[in-house]
Amino acid sequence: MSTPQVPADDIHVFSVSELNRTVRDLLEMGLGAIWIEGELSNIARPASGHFYFSLKDRDAQVRCAMFRNRNRLLDFTPEAGEQVRARARVSVYEARGDYQLIVEHLEPAGTGDLARAFEALKRRLAAEGLFDAAHKRALPDFPRCIGVITSASGAALRDVLHVHRRRFPAIPVVVYPTAVQGAAAVPGIVDMLARAGRRSECDVLLLVRGGGSLEDLQAFNEEAVARAIVACPIPVVSGIGHEIDVTIADLAADQRAPTPSAAAELVTPDGEALARQTSRLRERLLRSIERRLTTARERLRGVTRRLDRQHPSRRLEQRGQRCDELTERLGRAGHLAIERRRNRLTRAEERLHALSPQRRLARLGDRHARACERLTAAMAQRLRTAESRLQAAVRALHAVSPLATLGRGYALVRRPDGRPVTTATAVKIDEPLDVLLARGRLDVRVEARHDDSDEEGETS
Repeated sequence: MSTPQVPADDIHVFSVSELNRTVRDLLEMGLGAIWIEGELSNIARPASGHFYFSLKDRDAQVRCAMFRNRNRLLDFTPEAGEQVRARARVSVYEARGDYQLIVEHLEPAGTGDLARAFEALKRRLAAEGLFDAAHKRALPDFPRCIGVITSASGAALRDVLHVHRRRFPAIPVVVYPTAVQGAAAVPGIVDMLARAGRRSECDVLLLVRGGGSLEDLQAFNEEAVARAIVACPIPVVSGIGHEIDVTIADLAADQRAPTPSAAAELVTPDGEALARQTSRLRERLLRSIERRLTTARERLRGVTRRLDRQHPSRRLEQRGQRCDELTERLGRAGHLAIERRRNRLTRAEERLHALSPQRRLARLGDRHARACERLTAAMAQRLRTAESRLQAAVRALHAVSPLATLGRGYALVRRPDGRPVTTATAVKIDEPLDVLLARGRLDVRVEARHDDSDEEGETS
């Protein structure tokens, strides 16, 4: 479908300036002066004397301008976070096409929502003891590594690195990048605090951010960030905003610095001061060494003088004479000792000859031969006696042996389990029995039993 062509003479074409001016006139004439209430933020006070700020509530905000001839009539100083009530005209800033309010009157209306929430959270966490000085950890005097939790593209990181390079660039710096404003700021800061604690590569952490309005710093007024700072095992130094900005994170940190640069100054050693101190220590060391050397030289001179007085050459002569004397005495003593040992050896040879073992061996041989003869005779006699006793025992055993009794015609009656039967009443009719004879055995079964008291027998 084709678009109908409108004659050019019937179209009014607006310029951008004309459009913005028309919209401004419509807003100013249509609404006129209104009253509005909101929370102050983003306050700017340029040299012109005009005030520029925003009014906001929980869901929206609007830009405002209050010119010098109006704001000088105020009886209070507007501060970010204050709840105010304003009489204003709705207008448009034509140069940018921004919708804004021209404020003619401003008065306090109470504390803003963010400020009230800040005070409530501050009181609650303080009651829990999260801000107690007893929980604050000391900062290392000379950290091996410094961690920085901030935006990777923010001015705060540049300020910290500038101070670090100026003071002590040899200390390594680890950056934990995270958003510091907006919806992703709180989980990002909490995650980086936990990550730095797990990695344990730094001795101290800097949590820094540049200045901004109360809502810009809101991420550092959240409970989750405060608890993450307290739970972090590494000391945390906060440097958030400007000196007048105090956040919940500042109160929970182990130490607060007024700015990111001040935080870097706080944890980075002063290289120039250390160099000066090293120079002073070097001078003290050199002076101490010089004193020690002077003392040693004096002692050496004293020892040399005493050595000269003692004439070591004469002492060496005396020692040489004494050595000759001792050598002569040692020679005489050696000869005497050898003579005494020769005499003792001669006497020992005489006693050894008198106690010659050949004679003793002959006597012992005779005694051994006689002992062997007696032992042989005694063993033969013991064997004969033992043999006689064994034969007598065999005859006695044969006389009482049950087998001998069986040979005379008797028999041994047993149950199948081997128990002997001695009385007729001990067995039952039809019970199998084993009868052992002198030669062989019989398997029998009881048909009747007879007791000595019953001549006719008894059958069961």
